[in-house]
Amino acid sequence: MITVSDFYKDKFGCKVYKLSLDASCTCPNRDGTKGSGGCIFCSARGSGDFAADREKSITEQLEEAKCRVESKLKGKSGRTDGKYIAYFQNFTNTYGNADRLEKLYREAIAHSEKTGVVGLAIATRPDCLSDDMISRIARLCEQTFVTVELGLQTANDNTATLINRCYQTIEYDAAVKKLHEASCGKIHVVTHVIFGLPTESENNMLETVRHVVKAGSDGIKFTVLHVLKGTKLFELYQKGEIKCLSKDEYFDLLYKAIQILPKNIVIHRLTGDGDKKILVAPLWTANKRQVRNEMSAYFRRLEASQSNIESPSS
Repeated sequence: MITVSDFYKDKFGCKVYKLSLDASCTCPNRDGTKGSGGCIFCSARGSGDFAADREKSITEQLEEAKCRVESKLKGKSGRTDGKYIAYFQNFTNTYGNADRLEKLYREAIAHSEKTGVVGLAIATRPDCLSDDMISRIARLCEQTFVTVELGLQTANDNTATLINRCYQTIEYDAAVKKLHEASCGKIHVVTHVIFGLPTESENNMLETVRHVVKAGSDGIKFTVLHVLKGTKLFELYQKGEIKCLSKDEYFDLLYKAIQILPKNIVIHRLTGDGDKKILVAPLWTANKRQVRNEMSAYFRRLEASQSNIESPSS
């Protein structure tokens, strides 16, 4: 499999870090255009609890985000040797005035030699990509590396209705195709998938992965369903109407999903981490580094077990 770290190192020759930005957007299933309340799992900050302060300019947000990254890394010089992706993360970042949004995108990638920003990532919904917006994003490929992240979560339209996604999977398929055609394949399309959504079976979840592959997504992001305070999902969880996947259940699903992926698909995320201040369940996700280590160990055990089955002693 291709990890996002290896993908970026191959493309840019160094480590790359994402800087989360807030474009002051909302979503059509929040403002009443298509629905209200947003997706049932989405927090008040639109799945961007680690994004910068929307009251500040994009340039200011970039600088603050860079400082946070450098502070975490604690390098000898206090700075990183890597580059950055300007990541418009929370809510729907192609929903709103197109001129205003394009101006923000261009501000984020301006002066790249000084800022170290080598790419732009835009998180959005497939139903909020007009032909005009797609053309604007495609033109940005002339300036920088562009990623568009699509929040699919599931290919099952019954589940999509249950989680209040407010668009049909066929709209996702069309968006992937249009993004590739408009940019001659230069836009790197990444699809978000959630395992553990209410009522979904293992087959439903793996079928979503197959659908993402068939649609032609260049990358994929996996996460387990998180229950966060203040969400509709939290209300259902309190009533005992849903349960979360255990660590081993999630690891097993992930392992099976990876086997489905062709070698050219980039895995951008294997586990997410909800804001600990509002995370209710599953609590085993709270320590992301520990989860990654345990996941790697789990995968090694599965691979060793399969090797023993495939190579019986003579």
